[in-house]
Amino acid sequence: MSRIVILGGGESGTGSAILAKTKGFDVFLSDKGKIEQKYVDMLNEWGIPYEDGGHTESLILNADEVIKSPGIPQTAPIIRKLREQGTGIISEIEFAGRYDSAKKICITGSNGKTTTTSLIYYLLQQAGLNVGLGGNIGKSYAYQVATEHYDIYVLELSSFQLDNMYDFKADIAIITNITPDHLDRYDHKMENYVKAKFRITRNMDSNDCFIFCSDDEITINHLNQIVVKAKKLPFTQKTEVEEGAFLKDDRMVVKYRNEECDIFIKELALGGKHNVYNSMAAAIAGKVMDIDNDTIRQSLSTFQAVEHRLEKVLSIKDVLYINDSKATNVDAAWYALECQTRPVIWIVGGTDKGNDYSVLKDLAREKVKAIVCMGVDNRKIHEAFGDIVPVMHDAGSAKEAVGIAAGLAVAGDVVLLSPCCASFDLFKNYEDRGRQFKEAVRNL
Repeated sequence: MSRIVILGGGESGTGSAILAKTKGFDVFLSDKGKIEQKYVDMLNEWGIPYEDGGHTESLILNADEVIKSPGIPQTAPIIRKLREQGTGIISEIEFAGRYDSAKKICITGSNGKTTTTSLIYYLLQQAGLNVGLGGNIGKSYAYQVATEHYDIYVLELSSFQLDNMYDFKADIAIITNITPDHLDRYDHKMENYVKAKFRITRNMDSNDCFIFCSDDEITINHLNQIVVKAKKLPFTQKTEVEEGAFLKDDRMVVKYRNEECDIFIKELALGGKHNVYNSMAAAIAGKVMDIDNDTIRQSLSTFQAVEHRLEKVLSIKDVLYINDSKATNVDAAWYALECQTRPVIWIVGGTDKGNDYSVLKDLAREKVKAIVCMGVDNRKIHEAFGDIVPVMHDAGSAKEAVGIAAGLAVAGDVVLLSPCCASFDLFKNYEDRGRQFKEAVRNL
């Protein structure tokens, strides 16, 4: 009996352990930190041995194969030891793909991937298809392969999930865009991060489709240097294309195999230039999947915004509170500021990932009346915006940040949580940050 060890006891790791158990492997799970109770309960229910609070090397280094959770860096000491002895290390996505014959629509990108993934999932649901949602969103892909059956999966994939993917193949792959992010995990080399994103096209053939933004310079530069065998379908807001999606007058037009679908921009459920891109990518995927035009139009016009992504929370005394906690990099925050039409009180800050805030200065000068820094170390934000935004305050919690923002706001303003940074200095993750923000708003 082959031995599989899973490193990391979160959603991905627990799902992988359960799938491995159902396939008859000798399974062991190890987490350096504390495993959440809900995952402990799942492991106990399935009779899977595990440890937390540290790694017992003798129980790990004897593995035939290791499934690594995406949050564990390649530089972790236990990973280095496994590599030195030649043990294969794969991702949950790679492992689950071995046991899944469903059609797979896979989405990655620096920004917009969660919204695009959710749009496509919603669109396919509206079309009445048997579809599952997984990857970096929703339930573990491996857990679903172990316990459910879907004809199609829509999978959001981070660069970390793609790093240890080798034989997995997408039927439809989408790269929304590529901007600097997570460079601390890629030797601070942009080219390494770009290559990680493009692993989503690995193993694709001429029967598959690759959907990408042809307005994104980094994507196009890399695409011109490699061979992608899949059919290429661009989306753009700058020109017309023979196949793919583009803008014409006040409409978004999608062309695929001599068929055309269009929808008025004003009818799209999600506003802002960035969401037009996301809607374009979703609409192309819909056409490739043979979804009728009426269903595509209806889906794109009725979709509800994703939690933590430009999510309108409440309007209190004509001050609108928006939760954009998922904006963990500069580019995402740029999009959030760009689409605001009211004066902004901007809640920003957290764990800086080597951010270059200079690209936000013009928008901040134009739209932001006050900044509330929500982080342990806010010096870099003060240095970047101190001479641009007249009012700046510091806060050590979501409750404090919301209280300060509410005190600064007047009727007609927007209080925008768009942190630009990771959440790990004050919060468990971006979801925890967003939910604490929403709770603080509701308690005003």
